[in-house]
Amino acid sequence: MNAAKTYVVVLNWNGWPDTLECLETVLRSDHGPFQIVVCDNGSTDGSLDRIREWADGRLSHRAADDERLRTLSMPPHPKPLRWLEYDRETAEAGGDQRANEASLVLISSGENLGFAGGSNIGLRYALARGDMDFVWLLNNDTAVHSDTLGWMVEKLQRTPDAGLCGSLLLYYSRPETVQATGGFEYNRWFGLSRQIGQHSNIPSVPEALEAEVEGQMFGVQGASVLVRRAFLERVGLLSESYFLYFEEQDWAVRARRAGFRIVFAARSVVYHKEGAATGGGGLLIHQKSELSDYHAIRSRLIFTREHFPLALPTVYLSLLGTIVNRVRRGQIKRVPMILRLLLESRGRGAKA
Repeated sequence: MNAAKTYVVVLNWNGWPDTLECLETVLRSDHGPFQIVVCDNGSTDGSLDRIREWADGRLSHRAADDERLRTLSMPPHPKPLRWLEYDRETAEAGGDQRANEASLVLISSGENLGFAGGSNIGLRYALARGDMDFVWLLNNDTAVHSDTLGWMVEKLQRTPDAGLCGSLLLYYSRPETVQATGGFEYNRWFGLSRQIGQHSNIPSVPEALEAEVEGQMFGVQGASVLVRRAFLERVGLLSESYFLYFEEQDWAVRARRAGFRIVFAARSVVYHKEGAATGGGGLLIHQKSELSDYHAIRSRLIFTREHFPLALPTVYLSLLGTIVNRVRRGQIKRVPMILRLLLESRGRGAKA
């Protein structure tokens, strides 16, 4: 097969140290051609300046302390890189001829558009370039192997009816432990997802799990998603109804309605810091920031109303259980927020 062109879209929001490590690992990818596209979502911590300095070779990234992960980004990739920068309007129009030679493109959104809004800038840029076969949406708080991209591309190339492909996600802080084997199951009646394989040990023969996992998958875990061009042209971009969370669930529903399969490349390994990009900050639910909690519940209600309206009554009931849990955890200040979201959701239903 001819080499497929992939655009690697990485969304940054006030997280340049993670982003630099991520980019160092992506630059080692042995599957080409590819171009890295960093979409900065209105950062206020000087992220764009730091990324520019790194690309010019004037700033070093911080490598992992764990030797198993340190080798993914060390020694640093040679600098300076061939890079350029666009504003949002120019990028969404496909940039210009200079991008033909660039290994890194920086795009400034000018404001925080959320995960979907920020990522869609990169998706529009890739589509407008005209030479894109695949787009890899990769969280900035990740580190990858040199063959991570290649295994996903190979999977989609031999599965022509698949639109989305996920990776084997391992915890960055515990690289011997699985965060998700490709994706998640979803219970529509409660609006809850469960990551497949979470907290299990790394399978000795991961590819033997692919068919089994694909039979369980509702959608792909969004830290690493490879998307083919035909999927974007037929299904569309990420829904910007969701500021954070449930973009993957929404894409999964739309994918199946359009006749696309969702698959898993078990040898495509990604180490995920989980939570750094959104303020989750850890592995346990009670560590979620209030911002993350708000958007998780809001998006859960929006998604249910959009795709599974018959399940709204049971989702509402499940959120009463959420309120009890927040009280038990001493997060009483979050209760009015949850009640407000419930009332707003019911109000939208009454107007529909």
